[in-house]
Amino acid sequence: MSTYTTDKASPFTRAVVSSMRKIYPEALADQSFDNTGLLLEAPFDPIRRQMNSVLLTIDLTKAVADEAIERKDCVVVSYHPIIFRGFKSLTLSDCQQQSILRLALEGISVYSPHTAVDAAPGGLADWLADIVTGHLPNPEPTTHTAQQQKTSPETIDEEAKSEVDISTSQPAETKKKPQRPRMSMQRTYSKPTYPSHRPVDASKTDLDPSSVDHTRSVISPVTGVEGFEGAGFGRLVTFKESQPLTHLVERIAHGVGSPKGFPLAIPQGKQVEDIQIRTVGVSAGSGHSVLKGVKADLLFTGELSHHEALAATEKGQCVITLFHSNSERGFLSSVLKEKLTGVLKEEWERVRKEVAEAEELTPEWEDAVKDEDVLVECSEQDRDPFGVVILQSSKQEGKPLS
Repeated sequence: MSTYTTDKASPFTRAVVSSMRKIYPEALADQSFDNTGLLLEAPFDPIRRQMNSVLLTIDLTKAVADEAIERKDCVVVSYHPIIFRGFKSLTLSDCQQQSILRLALEGISVYSPHTAVDAAPGGLADWLADIVTGHLPNPEPTTHTAQQQKTSPETIDEEAKSEVDISTSQPAETKKKPQRPRMSMQRTYSKPTYPSHRPVDASKTDLDPSSVDHTRSVISPVTGVEGFEGAGFGRLVTFKESQPLTHLVERIAHGVGSPKGFPLAIPQGKQVEDIQIRTVGVSAGSGHSVLKGVKADLLFTGELSHHEALAATEKGQCVITLFHSNSERGFLSSVLKEKLTGVLKEEWERVRKEVAEAEELTPEWEDAVKDEDVLVECSEQDRDPFGVVILQSSKQEGKPLS
């Protein structure tokens, strides 16, 4: 009779881990702070085994853990490590530890590649560089800043006359003195909006990545990893010809899933439409440690602090941030899903043969290694904590950046 196996991970987990290490070796990661690799190795129960499937996510939240459990995934590949520091205890009262315990109970392992993906050639930094050097159909659309509405005293009086006083339900013109119009109580706000989860590729967008003539170099090289020459953190893009900042804004919007908006910082006294960009410093996530000291016209990253962005604009640089994980999430569907699927199919075939030849298998183990299926999907629950809320029916469309 089969017994519950407590000292081995599933064969499919082994294939996933070896595949991720082939694509993004842990030696590429920033060892000074990062925690990459197999963070949770769940015991394999061949009687109650999971599907041969991988769920890709940026953050392993409770919602993503629920999703993986419902889907019966075998492995969650979480870009950000859910474990950064050592535990003194594991309890259900801590939300992250709760997710870890629940996943282990269900036989779901967790792997995190994090900064190994940032540094790898063709990884996150190059994906962002491909976007900023992409091209939209000619003529490239031009982004315009909204114009501030000018309101004359006469207009204010007319608006005051037509305004309804909510407290009395009487027209404002019955008041003894004209009132400046107050913020309408009828204004509504959109639900928080987030960039699309969908793949950003030729079939989904008209952005042609990495098609504008340029050169790029690594900002902080990583050496000594065989087969990964040219690895390192951040990219410095130099265009052959200067590009309008408005064009770069459009390319980024198309490339990261068409968010409703993202922060843009420019030097005071400048207009967005007048700014030309020759060089771009690129880094995913929190970019300051990589981009500090980089001489570039534009810094393009996930997030900078107030003082970091202010220091950049004071030096004449522009800054585009996307909210931290929005600079990373599109990579999962655009690049990692397909790349991992291809490597994993080969690795799973190798592991299946290896297990079948090396061990005397129970019927349940035989069923496990006979299963040829391989599935890699992106989480539908994963998103950045921040969404963009838009004020609707507002008379003030925006203020020019100057």
